[in-house]
Amino acid sequence: MFSKKEDANGDPSAATATSGKPAFTLEVDAPKEVRELLEKHLELKRFQYQGDLQRRELTRLLGATDANVRDLIGTLGYFSPTVTVELKDTPDSTEAPRQVKVNVDPGPATTIAQSEVRFSGVSANAPDGLEQRQSIQRNWPLKNGERFSQSVWSSAKSGGLKELQARRYPTARIDSSLADVDADKNEAKVSVTYDPGAAYKFGPLAIEGTERYDAIGLARIARLPEGQVYDQAVMLDTQQRLVSSGYFDSVFLTLADTPQAAPEDSAQKIDDARAAQGAEVTSPVTAKVREAKLQKWVFGVGLSTDTGPRLSIDHIHNRVPGLGWRAVSKIQLDRKNPLISTQLTALPGEDYWRNFVGAKFEREPVGDFDVNSAQLRAGRTKSAEHIDRTYYLQYDWAKTQGAGAPPASSSLLANYGWTGRYFDSLLSPRSGYGFAWEAGVGTTLTPQRTPFTRLTGRWLTLMPIGKLDEETQRRSRLQLRAWGGAITAKKDAELPMTLMFLAGGDNSIRGYGYQSIGAKTDNGKVIGGRYLAAGSVEWQRPISIRGNTQDFEQAVFIDAGAVGDDANKLYARVGVGTGIRWRSPVGPLQADIAYGLQEQQLRLHLRLGFTF
Repeated sequence: MFSKKEDANGDPSAATATSGKPAFTLEVDAPKEVRELLEKHLELKRFQYQGDLQRRELTRLLGATDANVRDLIGTLGYFSPTVTVELKDTPDSTEAPRQVKVNVDPGPATTIAQSEVRFSGVSANAPDGLEQRQSIQRNWPLKNGERFSQSVWSSAKSGGLKELQARRYPTARIDSSLADVDADKNEAKVSVTYDPGAAYKFGPLAIEGTERYDAIGLARIARLPEGQVYDQAVMLDTQQRLVSSGYFDSVFLTLADTPQAAPEDSAQKIDDARAAQGAEVTSPVTAKVREAKLQKWVFGVGLSTDTGPRLSIDHIHNRVPGLGWRAVSKIQLDRKNPLISTQLTALPGEDYWRNFVGAKFEREPVGDFDVNSAQLRAGRTKSAEHIDRTYYLQYDWAKTQGAGAPPASSSLLANYGWTGRYFDSLLSPRSGYGFAWEAGVGTTLTPQRTPFTRLTGRWLTLMPIGKLDEETQRRSRLQLRAWGGAITAKKDAELPMTLMFLAGGDNSIRGYGYQSIGAKTDNGKVIGGRYLAAGSVEWQRPISIRGNTQDFEQAVFIDAGAVGDDANKLYARVGVGTGIRWRSPVGPLQADIAYGLQEQQLRLHLRLGFTF
């Protein structure tokens, strides 16, 4: 008899000594796909380095190898292989005293002869959800004539179940499944029956665990669409909005009226109740939360290719005494762009609008000048599923430093903004589009009073293109961007420089310095302009880095844009380059090398996260 070695956890299946002289060499002669599987999982591999393995013990192992091989390659869809095992003594070999050779002719692959997807239970024939169920049947991957394998069969079953559970049917399950393989004919008949269970709709949201904060107001931040068909993606978005609100350290959302959410002894009762009610259920949603502290300090160190190193100090007060609003204040110590700011925001009211006030004081580079500025803002904002709306009144004061700089000026502006986001993910999108615009009417206050208007807009779309990459299982895509702005006022009007337009940098026209593209003063220095027009085309394709096929992309891009004081005399600046994208847990990280055609200079651009 022989004994199996065990790993540190006492698991004999993991036993394999990887040092010392092997008891035998092992050679597998088979097609590549079969050989790779056997070389990794063959039972003989576990005993190859057992130095005290006797010949009679090895002979017993070889006797079981035929069945072991058939079990393994059966998962690939080969059920009629020819297997031969050879044992040869090699006393003169420097590697091992014996050689084992396993020859495998897998025979013809098994193909699908019949494939069926059925539904049972209370929702099997319900008109609501018919399109979803038909989509699962239509997109079922095991078509007649396709090759059968255990992995594809398991993936197909779980894929259909996940599609049901992701929308409308959170309690869906597999009622029955069968893969009937005829090894003589190399054919397989497969069938699966799903029980979707009841169709669920979102009921009211109840937040459990709040003591300091207003649960009703926070439920409005969550924006759970009560009465809408259950959607797992909507649940995750709702959870993310609560987490991002800053009021909670953790949030966990569940449908309250499901067997999974009930104690074990009452799960069957709920199942029976669901069946009695019929094919549709409206379920409350429970958010179990752990509240964040009332106040928090955040210290940060950062580095930007636009403005260099920086140190920041943030203070958050989630319920300002006497007001109840949330205050976020910041001090940023930055060589080029120091600032101090604060913003107070109320919880949403019954109409879901939120009041806010804010103030900001900063110094920032504007072309060839530095500008000291102050800004005060007050208004209201409302966020819906895809659309954000904001209107506010804004006071600006700016003083430009440097020879030939315009005089200090101030203004008052009434502004309305609209933003629509239709991306597949707000953290790391791969498809979709977004559009935003702002329109404002105002007047300068000093050094003279002159009315003016200000209009801005931006657009971004991500378009998957080409065929699915076989290695990464992802597609390439085009990223198209356009943005612009215009200020209309008398030619001699002195507007605050913070309202003017500039371009260049990580988030603008790459290949040029931060805010280095602008209008020109009489002495040739760069300054903010009244008109901006810019665009970008970027091709992003999936790549594999050290075996990672899911998170990396390579990009090639061209950016172009112009800024000036005369809409008829805008001179474009063009940047071209390439870069790497990494889909990190906190959002996309991009590193680009860009060449500015007019500046004739290479620049490195780094950016983390996605915002629109």
